[in-house]
Amino acid sequence: STICANLSAALSTIGRHVLQIGCDPKHDSTRLLTHGAAVMTALDYMRVTKPPDYMLAHILYHGFGGVGCVEAGGPEPGVGCAGRGIISTFELLNRFKLKDGYDHIIYDVLGDVVCGGFAVPIRRDYANAIYIVTSGEFMSL
Repeated sequence: STICANLSAALSTIGRHVLQIGCDPKHDSTRLLTHGAAVMTALDYMRVTKPPDYMLAHILYHGFGGVGCVEAGGPEPGVGCAGRGIISTFELLNRFKLKDGYDHIIYDVLGDVVCGGFAVPIRRDYANAIYIVTSGEFMSL
């Protein structure tokens, strides 16, 4: 998360429009960019909001240098599929055509991926021409 936040911040300082999406159920990827503020995760938002009422402004925050910040969120450990949560988040973001407004999209993917669920977004072309930063686990890559 520190690497992603610093990369996002650095790109923003040279005038690039950057979106950072935290793909960790802990939803702490963008805290450095939002000065410690906890943001509503996309999954929490989808749990409490009816689909016709979805608004991008409720899950997209702007941090340091105007970096767009979204946290996918996820289930409590051992309760559900985090990979499925990521897919649901990407489907919501696609509904708003969020990727169209950014030069770079950085996904902060947790390094201890225990299943192939996180590979699905890459296979579905969500991760096309973007940076994916992990803590070094081969499976995540």
